[in-house]
Amino acid sequence: MEKMTLTDQSGALTTVDLRMRQGTLTVDDIPRPAAPDEETVGRVRQIIAQVRAEGDVALRSLTKELDGVDPVSLVLGREQMEEAFHSLATELAQALTVAHRRIQQVYEAEVPTSSRVSADGITVVRRNVPVRSAGCYVPGGSARYPSTVLHTATVAAVAGVEHIVVATPPSPEGSVDAPTLAAAFVAGVEAVYPIGGAQAIAALAYGTESIERVDTIAGPGNLYVALAKAQVALDVGIGSSFAGPSEVVVIADPSVDPRYAALDLAVQAEHGPHGLAWLVTWDEQYLHDVDRALVAYVDSAPRLGAIRSTLANNGYAALVRGREQALELANLIAPEHLELLYQDGEKDAALVKSAGVTFVGIDGTAAFGDYVAGPSHVLPTYGTARFASGLGLEDFYRRQHTVLIGPSAIDELGWAVEEIAKVEGLYAHAESIAIRRRS
Repeated sequence: MEKMTLTDQSGALTTVDLRMRQGTLTVDDIPRPAAPDEETVGRVRQIIAQVRAEGDVALRSLTKELDGVDPVSLVLGREQMEEAFHSLATELAQALTVAHRRIQQVYEAEVPTSSRVSADGITVVRRNVPVRSAGCYVPGGSARYPSTVLHTATVAAVAGVEHIVVATPPSPEGSVDAPTLAAAFVAGVEAVYPIGGAQAIAALAYGTESIERVDTIAGPGNLYVALAKAQVALDVGIGSSFAGPSEVVVIADPSVDPRYAALDLAVQAEHGPHGLAWLVTWDEQYLHDVDRALVAYVDSAPRLGAIRSTLANNGYAALVRGREQALELANLIAPEHLELLYQDGEKDAALVKSAGVTFVGIDGTAAFGDYVAGPSHVLPTYGTARFASGLGLEDFYRRQHTVLIGPSAIDELGWAVEEIAKVEGLYAHAESIAIRRRS
């Protein structure tokens, strides 16, 4: 894919002109963030091994080494959470409560029912059994994310998980900020661990003296967190998919104020480096207008450094022939967030095949999804939306089947078991049926 720089101004997008492109686009045409190097993968492996060997001692030393902080305590309980909630300004406390209610409503409507199927002497009952415990990872460091507490712990609670804990990087004071603790209180979290990074994932997966191992880990994070989850995946459930640095694709046209599209690109870019931000449009002048609006915003943005870093490495503006090619490109990118930011976008929503979540309409900013829309904002990144989904109830329970074999099953279906077992050379299988048929 040929790239040409639209402008040398800091914060501008790299332009890709696809209007004359012949044939079908492929995944190989899409620029991606660089894959992690072996050194980073190896460092994550070392951190996990250190936590498994040294427990709490490793957590404290790694937190001091990597975060420059000595945690006041490795475990914060409900009392601290409640105190934090009551310390908040009324408006923020109400906002957290509203967001929690919205998320809860969406997932309560998705709770699956058990099923029972009876035929040929066999009854199969399916139950959805929640895991006993879940660990929610909440990013921190340059920002705080009480919203992520709500978007993970609330889903786990609706699924019926009995023990829900949160791990998050500590504040400079060695504790956890009040809004994050307050969100944990609202969501019914049992304990909060002021530990971040790969060491937090290791602690949740394997346990330490202070931290009990969990059955499932959910939540987004930086590259170290994502790699750590991949490395412990054989020993603990990993909720959702590769939930890494934030991504957005904004498809827009001149019917939308260019400042809207520019800010929506900045919304995800301000999460920090290694993310992805695409503008897709079929109007060349509009592309220029959005780019100028983006540069103007970035020049005075509070999180200027984070936005510039994301856009400089992975910020693109694609010129396409029309809506059909725009959607073709979006499905190949398979972004975490997709915005159909144009009139009649709802007509195209059914054509979206690969996206974590799609926002439709001129006011369809992904900022709603990060907070109060309802579906979890823990979503697949790095193209994994091609085969993965956002965090859901199914990440916190297991489908279990109970099979009731009645007397008539031997006569109705026993012969079929024998035939298939014989052709596979598994004669004990066949005989276990035959002996019952003869009895």
